[in-house]
Amino acid sequence: MTSKSDKTTKSSKTNKSTKTNKTKHKPYQPWIDKYPEGIDFFAEIDTTPVPERVDKAVKEHATRVAMDFLGAETTYAEMGDQIERMAGALQKELGLKKGNRVALLLPNTPFFPVIYYAALKIGATIVNCNPLYTHSELMHILKNSNPDILVTTDLKLTLEKAEKLMQEGVAKKLLVSHFPNALPGIKKVLFKIFKAKDLAKLSDEKVKANYLDWQALLDNNLQADPVKIDKDDMAVLQFTGGTTGTPKAAVLTHGNIAANLSQIDLWGVDLFRPGATLAAVIPFFHIFAMTVCMNTPLTSGVKVAMLPRYERKSLLEMIHRTKATILPAVPTLSHALATAPERNKYDLSSLKIGISGGAALPNETKQAFAKATGGRIAEGYGLTETSPVLCCAPLYAPNKDNSIGMPLPGTDIQFVDVEDPTKFVGPGERGELVAKGPQVMPGYLDNDDANKESFIDGYFRTGDVGYVDEDGHLYIVDRIKDIIICSGFNVYPRAIEDALYHHDEVDECNVIGVEDEYRGEAPIAFVKRVEGSNLGEEELREHLKKYLSKIEMPREIIFKSELPKTLVGKLSKNDLREEYAKLKKS
Repeated sequence: MTSKSDKTTKSSKTNKSTKTNKTKHKPYQPWIDKYPEGIDFFAEIDTTPVPERVDKAVKEHATRVAMDFLGAETTYAEMGDQIERMAGALQKELGLKKGNRVALLLPNTPFFPVIYYAALKIGATIVNCNPLYTHSELMHILKNSNPDILVTTDLKLTLEKAEKLMQEGVAKKLLVSHFPNALPGIKKVLFKIFKAKDLAKLSDEKVKANYLDWQALLDNNLQADPVKIDKDDMAVLQFTGGTTGTPKAAVLTHGNIAANLSQIDLWGVDLFRPGATLAAVIPFFHIFAMTVCMNTPLTSGVKVAMLPRYERKSLLEMIHRTKATILPAVPTLSHALATAPERNKYDLSSLKIGISGGAALPNETKQAFAKATGGRIAEGYGLTETSPVLCCAPLYAPNKDNSIGMPLPGTDIQFVDVEDPTKFVGPGERGELVAKGPQVMPGYLDNDDANKESFIDGYFRTGDVGYVDEDGHLYIVDRIKDIIICSGFNVYPRAIEDALYHHDEVDECNVIGVEDEYRGEAPIAFVKRVEGSNLGEEELREHLKKYLSKIEMPREIIFKSELPKTLVGKLSKNDLREEYAKLKKS
């Protein structure tokens, strides 16, 4: 663990592997000649740090609405003023300097962008924390990131966790915002009357002694002194794998984050422009939302309409009310929205583009989204370590079924042998996807072993198996760790899931591999039927015979009313593995 005195804003502690590919490899990049019209793969990538770009957006779009929170609107000028005053308070009241770390334990509220940009403005590093994580998961993140200040709001869900964390000495100071202050006038009053039980107060006297009030800091009206920020300075520590193993801290530099929002803007052509409204329902602490729902729109003069948490009715109402034009979401959320029984009560026709990430996008969801909104949904692909977007389906041109699209400008994607990553596989062959680009992290914090394993010949290893076709469209077959070895053959859960989704009465599905005495491993399918369906196993197996070989056929099909999901709404294989193991023991 890094001590306070050991902190660095540079990425010097994240050394990429020195492994090299002994066989000379000529990159295969068929997408270059097939790139969507109006987009240049070789376009210059802007790595101007995000705080500077936010300042520019504030000046250029001062009177436009930057944030809409349940009807409470904040203009760009108002947001910029709050950022400046908070940056001044962090610097001059708290004594934070370049390289100090600020941990955020916040849901989606206007407080989040303000503290995020204020901290980056003075050269501090953001540590994103999921408020729904357990105490032990949060302790792991905070002990390994060593923040100087923990920022939260006084919702019971977050403040009680924050107080317990502070009791264990995770930070010097606790900064707390008053949640009702983010609400519009009448909702603020009603919240205090009818939902006061959702708020909490600190009880520990030692924690109270280190408490700071958000509004009080703003009211000091302090201005921050300028800080020179380099593109190689550390901007964000984003932890990965919180529910599937020990989380690692990916070091994302100012250059990484700025490059990715620039690449997304280039790919979107005129998507992120003043007049557009983005519906932000996935949480900002998640890398997908941080970049696509917050940084990209708020540096472009776009309005961000946000919800503190996902509720289907609330999202439908927000889209209807704000006339949202862009919806980034995980596939399960897009599917739920597009197939909601009450969707016809709301006008969703303003939605022009859905951006899907976090998991494979079923074709059925693409079709349902188009039918419900008149717009189109494009699948993107990326990882925490790549800030996160590496590629995306064309937004304004035909894209191929099951493809994750093409690499974003300036991104080189290749495929290497799964067993021997020093060998590149040929065009069209399946291999592990590896990537280079300005959005790729320099490495994990203080984790030489992980860095040696994660980079090969300068490429970041994603752990995903896929291939590229002759037109430059990329495909992901599955995660390496999820591949099921049946009688010596590779079986890909995603292929089985795709086959299941071809049945009209399958609403959601997830496939895992389990031990099998005869085959070594065997696939198990979990299925949620559409509402009102009586679909049975025999009928579903007959359907699967049209798409799957005998080896791919699930050993069991288990019907469930709901399938477990991760904290950001992705279907969770890990939970199903644990559930199945318990089922077999009982």
